[in-house]
Amino acid sequence: MNLPVILSLLGIFPLMAKSEVSAHGRNVQYCSINHHHEIGSIGVVVDQSSRVGKEQKIGVEMAVHDFNRESHCSKVDLRIQDSQGNSARAASAVTEIVNEKQARVIIGSLTLQEATLLWELDKVPKRIPIISTAQMSTSLPLLPSDRSLPFIGMSTDINIQMQCIAAIVGHFRWRKVIAIYEHSNSFSADTGLVTHLSDSLRAIESVVEHHMAFHPVGSEPNPKEFIEEQLRKLKGKSVKVFTVLQSSLEFAMVLFEKAKELGMLDKGYVWIVSDDVASLLDSVKSSFILEYMQGIIGLKTTYSETSHSFQAFERRFRRKYRSEYPEEEKFSSPSIYALRAYDSTLAVAMALQNVKGKVNSSGLVDSILSCNFDGLAGKISFKNGALLQNPVYQVVNVIGKSYRPVALWSPEFGFSKAPIEHDGMVTNSGNGLREDLGQIYWPGAELKVPKGWTLGESGKPLRIGVPANGAFHYFVNVTFEQSRNETAITGFSIQVFEAAVSHLPYHLPHVLVPHYGSYDQLVSEVHNKNLDAAVGDIGIVVDRYKIADFTQPYLETGVVMVVTVKPDVTKTRLMVLKAFALKMWILLAALSVFTGAVIWLNEHANNNPEFRGPFPQNIGAMLWFSVTILSFAQRESIRSNLSRLVLATWLFVTVVVTTCFTAAVTSWMTVPKIEPSIVDIDYLLGTDAPVGCNNNSYIGRFLTNVLHFKPENVRRIGSISDYPEAFQRGTIKAAFLAAPHAKVFLAKYCKGYTEAGSKFKLGSFGFVFQKGSPLADDISGAILKITLTGTIDQMEKRMLSSLNCSSSAGEDNQGPSKIGTEPFFFLFLVSGSLLVVAFVNAVARLLERHCSIFDCIQASLINRRAGRWALLLLTRCFTKFGTRNLRVPIMHRHSRI
Repeated sequence: MNLPVILSLLGIFPLMAKSEVSAHGRNVQYCSINHHHEIGSIGVVVDQSSRVGKEQKIGVEMAVHDFNRESHCSKVDLRIQDSQGNSARAASAVTEIVNEKQARVIIGSLTLQEATLLWELDKVPKRIPIISTAQMSTSLPLLPSDRSLPFIGMSTDINIQMQCIAAIVGHFRWRKVIAIYEHSNSFSADTGLVTHLSDSLRAIESVVEHHMAFHPVGSEPNPKEFIEEQLRKLKGKSVKVFTVLQSSLEFAMVLFEKAKELGMLDKGYVWIVSDDVASLLDSVKSSFILEYMQGIIGLKTTYSETSHSFQAFERRFRRKYRSEYPEEEKFSSPSIYALRAYDSTLAVAMALQNVKGKVNSSGLVDSILSCNFDGLAGKISFKNGALLQNPVYQVVNVIGKSYRPVALWSPEFGFSKAPIEHDGMVTNSGNGLREDLGQIYWPGAELKVPKGWTLGESGKPLRIGVPANGAFHYFVNVTFEQSRNETAITGFSIQVFEAAVSHLPYHLPHVLVPHYGSYDQLVSEVHNKNLDAAVGDIGIVVDRYKIADFTQPYLETGVVMVVTVKPDVTKTRLMVLKAFALKMWILLAALSVFTGAVIWLNEHANNNPEFRGPFPQNIGAMLWFSVTILSFAQRESIRSNLSRLVLATWLFVTVVVTTCFTAAVTSWMTVPKIEPSIVDIDYLLGTDAPVGCNNNSYIGRFLTNVLHFKPENVRRIGSISDYPEAFQRGTIKAAFLAAPHAKVFLAKYCKGYTEAGSKFKLGSFGFVFQKGSPLADDISGAILKITLTGTIDQMEKRMLSSLNCSSSAGEDNQGPSKIGTEPFFFLFLVSGSLLVVAFVNAVARLLERHCSIFDCIQASLINRRAGRWALLLLTRCFTKFGTRNLRVPIMHRHSRI
């Protein structure tokens, strides 16, 4: 709804016959001057020395003029005071207007803090509303804790402007910025602007690296020298993205003039200015823009410039501004400040008319807050004491003698090419992606997006730390070359880093600095900014990630367990003999001889003529028979059923044992396999076995904190060559290594060791940079490139193939897995039992046939010579056993003995 309609609805009708075209293009009539009555005075405090203050003064005067001309015989009085750009002078001006000139309401750039101070000190009655055009944040209470204090904000939320700046920074992926602002009120004095910008940047993972505040230009005796001195300090910073958060036009012109002289508007620099400056670009001389402001990006609040009411206002504004400030060299269109001053004054005038001049503060405030009309700057309506409508910013790029629009940005929809109004809401025609921003011309006539930083302060080479005490020097190897009197740093990780640097779109001078502390200390050095980065076999773990940025992992890793193995028995001497344990071989030999002897004795006791002969010959026959029965090659025939049972059982045992022997040897010969000596960590934990890991590695904490190994059981190993010796001495039973380290270890010691158990997903290898460093993203992109091309895989293969495989020190002391007696226990028990039965039976029959056993026992017992009885018994038995026809009376021999 435009102003004429609003005035009509309020009952403001033309009463004079004289007609004139109003600012809104309507024919209006004046009421007789005698019929006008004053409904109140409006006090206005502006800085008339600044461009903003001058425009606000013109806008307020035009609003009062239009209202008085178009109102129904009502008029408001206007009281304007000059703050001279000083907060104290502004407070004094407010006091003077209220107390001496009886202003009913105050319009000015007072902040909430300043207004509250005036009320609390009773400088201004609490019934006097204050309409503030100063920047403020809706995250702070817009009204004082005492709700009776009338404070209304007529500017947009500063948070939204900071979000727009953050959106631009995030769009171009700048990680750090430098904030510059000019002190103009207490809001900026407490660094609130920087706080809001930091909050907005945090959402896109960027930070304010440094911020600098400047005093107003008028308060410095020599502002140009002071600004130049401060800019020299900022020039030495590595960050080259500057954001001007708050500035008067006068300060901005001096700032960019000095920045140009110092070379800070050359290639590589980025300047982003807020609405304070961008909205006043039309009032800057073209020659100044062409010389000192090329490539700057600005945020400019949008408003309708095509409406009839704005065009009429613009014509009148130009004429009035030129007449009052003829010294101004450029008379431009009104800025957003003039439009808001006009809308604020008109809203206050209409509110005064609604309350009909009553001195009721709450009624006047309520009337102002209930305003709802389309002003020149946009929709005028309030919520919680502030403008309801969010602004839409136009991103402009200064080029040539003026600027050109690049895109629109709104908090609801982000970047777009053009807004679309739907149901009273401005919606987005784009998707907020990169293509929604047009081509930007950067400082130094550069079309390529600046990276926003340089190498270290003053362009010094990066100091990159490398671990000098790593256990695996194949990744980082630090040596001192005496011939060249310098330290040489080589290794797989160094090669990967250099390959990534070679794929950067810019030159990256750097120096490698050996670090002789732990890996955690190395990361802390980067965090403390003693080093710019760290390169090496550095695991990405939570504790380190909290204090530093890591690149894309160049090696996917985890923690694996390496243990000793049982060697390939096909390559050992006497492999066949190692199929059975020594105990098994002895038992087999004993049972074979015993079986042959028992069968031979049993057949001899059964008068088998093939088992007879002299005693020495019988001993040889028994041994030979023990061998021949295994292959059924014996010549003697077996007649005893008991002997056959014994033989059948033994042959069954022999077949089973032979089959197992053949299977074991065949498996070793055809399918050699590596078996770990320890299968999983449960055995290690259950036996309190000592384990090893790299010295200064995060794996030590993982073993104790996650896998719950006792700290005293975790051994720190200083070098890859120390692991075999630790295994051989029994210092460790297993080694826990990062997967790339395990690959190197197993490639070097390919015999005698293997991985065992499951792999723990932990700690990929990456490079370390300071928090917020843009290099982390650039190196990550380069790592992805060389990964896709297979460069890293080729490097890893070359490293592993260069290792000379060697056997472990303790490999020769280990033997193959041997078969013992346990699997055949039952068979041996049955066969042995039958052998004992057959043996007892054979002996008993032999004794029964060849001697009178009971007579021998009787004689021995009578003479009480038990020992001699036993000797006599055996002598007689074997004598009869050896001679077929010799028979000697027992008692006679006994008497001789």
